[in-house]
Amino acid sequence: MVSAEHDALPQRVKETVMKYLLLIYGNEAAMLATTEANKGQTLSAYVAYTEAMQKAGAYVGGNRLRPSTSSTTVKVTNGKTEVLNGPYAETKEQLGGYYMIDVPDLDAALAWAARCPGATYGTIEVRPIWEM
Repeated sequence: MVSAEHDALPQRVKETVMKYLLLIYGNEAAMLATTEANKGQTLSAYVAYTEAMQKAGAYVGGNRLRPSTSSTTVKVTNGKTEVLNGPYAETKEQLGGYYMIDVPDLDAALAWAARCPGATYGTIEVRPIWEM
């Protein structure tokens, strides 16, 4: 015999809104070297994008990150902690910022990712959040 609580579970899961991170990757050197006019246009595009997310009720939070050269990487190997200045991996694109969104499903998250200004010059990784 299945309890009424168990029967209600699938419906609650369907109604649950998912949180996703939109991780914005781009060529950091190119972004830092761009003209002031391009920086202004990019900033304006992000302001409009953020406002659209807020109006739609999808925006949870987000931030631009400082350059990867300002990062510190921590790694523990065989019980020994290593602290490295700067990014650990050399890649063509660096993580430059993120948005956390609250949307009904992956399709909605992908639609927001496609609208992100960073999608025109880099890559947007869409990652579901595993809430504890």
